[in-house]
Amino acid sequence: MNEHQTLDLRSPWVISIHELVRRPGELKEFRREIPAPAGVSVELVGVLEGSPIDVDLRLESVSEGVLATGTLSAEFVGECSRCLGAVREDRDFDLQELYYYPGHDAEEDALFVVDEHIDLDPPMRDAIVLELPFSPLCREDCLGLCPVCGFNLNDDPDHDHGEQIDPRWAGLQSFQSEDASEKS
Repeated sequence: MNEHQTLDLRSPWVISIHELVRRPGELKEFRREIPAPAGVSVELVGVLEGSPIDVDLRLESVSEGVLATGTLSAEFVGECSRCLGAVREDRDFDLQELYYYPGHDAEEDALFVVDEHIDLDPPMRDAIVLELPFSPLCREDCLGLCPVCGFNLNDDPDHDHGEQIDPRWAGLQSFQSEDASEKS
């Protein structure tokens, strides 16, 4: 976001910081439940659009801008990467972001205070998406699926297909059968 961008004030993720602007040392507690926007996810897991995200932040005015520090609490859902079963977990995510006042030198991807408002959406996405498990598991000791038939091994850990012959060697089995019949 560049410092000359306008914000959508209808978004629940855009909040007013009027009482903090250019008053270093001023603090504001911000607690709210905000619905999750679309796309807060990675391939197998994510926060469902519209589900609640509890936002608990401390907004502090500093000389460069406004520092937002706190936690986001959300439930993520998805598929287990081993057995394809359901994954559902409540988790807290840490958020810390400095919003610069216009005119301050900042990195290219820095966020800015725009017309006495800040947009919590970009750092919220970073805080949650970067911490979502890349390979989510329904449980730590998930056994996955049987490589032969796809049976969920968590339902029966002793699932077995007996001794399997590698198809590349199956043709040799006929020689073993002939040898056994000649000896009889």
